[in-house]
Amino acid sequence: MQFGIFTVGDVTTDPTNGTTPTEYERIKAMVRIALKAEEVGLDVFATGEHHNPPFVPSSPTTMLGYIAARTERLILSTSTTLITTNDPVKIAEDFAMLQHLADGRVDVMMGRGNTGPVYPWFGQDIRQGIPLAIENYALLHELWRKDVVDWKGRFRTPLQGFTSTPRPLDGVPPFVWHGSIRSPEIAEQAAYYGDGFFANNIFWPKEHYMRLIGLYRERYAHYGHGTPEQAIVGLGGQVFMRKNSQDAVREFRPYFDNAPVYGHGPSLEDFTEQTPLTVGSPQQVIDKTLTFREYFGDYQRQLFLMDHAGLPLKTVLEQLDILGEEVVPVLRKEFAKNRPAEVPDAPTHESLLANKPDEVPVEAR
Repeated sequence: MQFGIFTVGDVTTDPTNGTTPTEYERIKAMVRIALKAEEVGLDVFATGEHHNPPFVPSSPTTMLGYIAARTERLILSTSTTLITTNDPVKIAEDFAMLQHLADGRVDVMMGRGNTGPVYPWFGQDIRQGIPLAIENYALLHELWRKDVVDWKGRFRTPLQGFTSTPRPLDGVPPFVWHGSIRSPEIAEQAAYYGDGFFANNIFWPKEHYMRLIGLYRERYAHYGHGTPEQAIVGLGGQVFMRKNSQDAVREFRPYFDNAPVYGHGPSLEDFTEQTPLTVGSPQQVIDKTLTFREYFGDYQRQLFLMDHAGLPLKTVLEQLDILGEEVVPVLRKEFAKNRPAEVPDAPTHESLLANKPDEVPVEAR
């Protein structure tokens, strides 16, 4: 079981004092948060991709490459790579380069994003969002697995005898998660390829994600990748902790009420009741997170959103200390209990390399 954090990289005014970080300060803070994640023993740091204010992470591989040079163990990922508006050739080459720089500590999460205007900014039509995601990923999948690619599709110019460079490290492409909040087509796509499915269950009630994950598991088995229980599932979550739950609620409420993603909507109490958001003591975070297995089955990756809504860097680092020292060690132990032997661990470069099919001799082809 992997535990980590993901960031959306928002630049948001702190509602308690009116200060707003500069883009420089926010970018540097994200790096500091990643380094802290490794320091406290987390497994994964993931960043979103956005091309509009108030967000700053427009170039995830640039940031992750810098973090790779300053870390040793941390798996570096995206929490969205825009498969719809990025060129699959550029994704293939950028992440293969990052693989080499990070000694394989890289995976990637594909998604369509949450900003409609991004499509025309990059010459695409939002009405083609699902077809773009399907076709572009089909090409990306091929680019990472074939040295020479011939390709013709609807949404880009054809490729003839094309080789993306560099090739994936050790001939093993980065593991891919397909991130989704609402789309069964993306669950189907993840199942078809035998990739991971990341249900970013931070906004909607659990019943919605139970259906999506159930579909993914069923179709994963249908396509012959294993049993439904062997499918690779990741989940999102949001937490804010203090020793006493009352202090956590009091401190976090102004941030929640003014957050760009859910402020001025449902109350903090309603949101915590209906979604994975947990505001309270470390034990409350542990208790609620452990219920996820009851709803979604044994899964492989749990990421938490912690640095959003204008929270100051000092507070986020304090939250990471609590997460790493008091919460994750207990979650590791509890999630390991009664975990069926056939449920796989989250893929890593090392495990994918160990399971890589032997090369077919030339004379046998």
